[in-house]
Amino acid sequence: MSESLLKIGELAARAGVSIRTVDYYTTLGLISPTQRTASNYRLYRADDVDRIHLVQRLEVHGLPLEDIARAFTAGPADTAAVLCRIDADLRTLQEAADTASPEMHGLLSVIADRVHSLITIALQLPPDLPL
Repeated sequence: MSESLLKIGELAARAGVSIRTVDYYTTLGLISPTQRTASNYRLYRADDVDRIHLVQRLEVHGLPLEDIARAFTAGPADTAAVLCRIDADLRTLQEAADTASPEMHGLLSVIADRVHSLITIALQLPPDLPL
């Protein structure tokens, strides 16, 4: 067995999650074994530790696991179009904040903070993260 391949228990330990979590993430397609041993043990790449951590960070910020799995398997997106949509949405959010009652400012602030957190995560993604 190659040094860079991990059994499910080793992957779980390195990622700080349970074997059950690794199994669930595998079922959803968030991670997938690279190969199996002759004894039918699943072997994962060491990079899957980073992928598990990314999934957890996205989930903490409200992204459903099913959406994350779909994003991992989707083809290349038209990033320019997505960024234009985000820009328009942020302008709309600013307009809403400008005209909102004082009571609504707290809610709009929470929404803006969530958007900022997700953008921060997106900017921290390594360009070579194996998906």
